Amino acid sequence: MTATSPQLTEHDLADRVLGGWLGRIAGNMLGKPVEQGEVWTRERIDRYLRQAEALPLTDYLPEPPSDDVESALRPEWRQCVRGRIHGSCRDDDVDYAVLGLHLLETHGFAFTTEQVGEVWLLRLPYLQTFTAERATYRNLANGLKPPLTATYDNPYQEWIGALIRADVFGWTCPGAPRRAASLARRDAVLSHTGNGVYGAMWAAALISAAFTAPTPRAALDAALAVIPASSRLARAVRRTISLHDSRLTWEETLATVEEETGGLGWIHTVPNAAVITAGLLYGDGDFTRTVTLTVRGGLDTDSNGATAGSVAGVLCGAAAVPAQWKEPLEDRVRSAVFGFDGVRISELAARTVELAGRPDAT
Repeated sequence: MTATSPQLTEHDLADRVLGGWLGRIAGNMLGKPVEQGEVWTRERIDRYLRQAEALPLTDYLPEPPSDDVESALRPEWRQCVRGRIHGSCRDDDVDYAVLGLHLLETHGFAFTTEQVGEVWLLRLPYLQTFTAERATYRNLANGLKPPLTATYDNPYQEWIGALIRADVFGWTCPGAPRRAASLARRDAVLSHTGNGVYGAMWAAALISAAFTAPTPRAALDAALAVIPASSRLARAVRRTISLHDSRLTWEETLATVEEETGGLGWIHTVPNAAVITAGLLYGDGDFTRTVTLTVRGGLDTDSNGATAGSVAGVLCGAAAVPAQWKEPLEDRVRSAVFGFDGVRISELAARTVELAGRPDAT
């Protein structure tokens, strides 16, 4: 039993945490080859899959069926398509989960935002940061302190970077979404403001709620409760839920939300949260359907696949994650975080469970 969620047995907690790690890594790997939202639209992703005779998608992306498809993929595609995967390739969407684990192991649940910055400087290479995180890293190196680290010369304050750092706070606060959101906020304000911070709080709460929620919809409702109802993020998530409730198709729902959020860009938190929400709702608790729909939704495909995979993995547990997603990972993670390259996924999950059981986690 854990202090935060007494209805979870130790075995169930361990299975769900491992499911979250596996889901994040598998979803990230699925979306990585087509991570370029202005190039890889929903229509182009599905055209690729039709050409490769891979619709409905039930596995990692197939090899590119033509030279024009191959030339548009990210250069890492060779390590991320089915038949070529031998452990996870390095990516910031996984690096930040590893770094968050190290943060909690080093400083505990009373960590400060300043300590988050110190961990970045000690453990994370500058050239493996992007957008808001790179601007923040530069500010930290120049001696700035939070909250200036988030606001000085940083045009990316509401982009998706803080959201992708939030998983570990959900995994270590099972069934306690407000607690998870509070931890994620403390991390996020180092680099983000407004909807960028709300996105991290929402994602952490969503993952935390998935440990005890009976359905993805119940987890989404719990996550909405931790962010301002008037925020653009909350409005976009509610809108996506209402379109699903009105029995529109997945395609119709995403087309509508895209039209309403189209001016924000493909890395902004708000439209990506809508894609994640749609993937969870139309995936309806099925791991494969959730991650594949989310990645087919476009925008920041590897980040969205990772977050949806984390939620779906927690909901179903590692034992229920289909073999085609977890076996190619070979229980190994490549990471740019100093001291963690080649670590086993099972070890990361066991260390996460240990944190969730600590007295200061409550």
